[in-house]
Amino acid sequence: MRQLVDERPGDDPDATYEWASVHDFLGREAEAVPLYRKALADGLSGDRRPQAIIQLASSLRNVGEAGAAVELLQDAEADSVTGDAARAFLALALYDAGRPGEALRVALKALAPTLPLYSRSVSSYADELAE
Repeated sequence: MRQLVDERPGDDPDATYEWASVHDFLGREAEAVPLYRKALADGLSGDRRPQAIIQLASSLRNVGEAGAAVELLQDAEADSVTGDAARAFLALALYDAGRPGEALRVALKALAPTLPLYSRSVSSYADELAE
């Protein structure tokens, strides 16, 4: 993979994203973080952009930077590529950041639309959780 990445220009965001993903997959999140950041800064777009944001946030959380992960995911929207995964990872990051009530609220709000019978109730109860 390194050879393939080296064949691409140094500012190729797609190649940098793929290289970051390899590091991430191998459990080398600390090395993946700057690569994800570079890919995003270099203009990563299309389907890979939301994936890179989620993967960067997950890696940040795994290296002990839950607050940075929360900040990155706070305004992330659901999309056709990742669905509501950003909110799931936001809930994990919030929990690790010492905000379990907010984590539960985010998780329940993401889950509620998928519930055929109790969507409104779960959403309402989630809204009542500690802000």
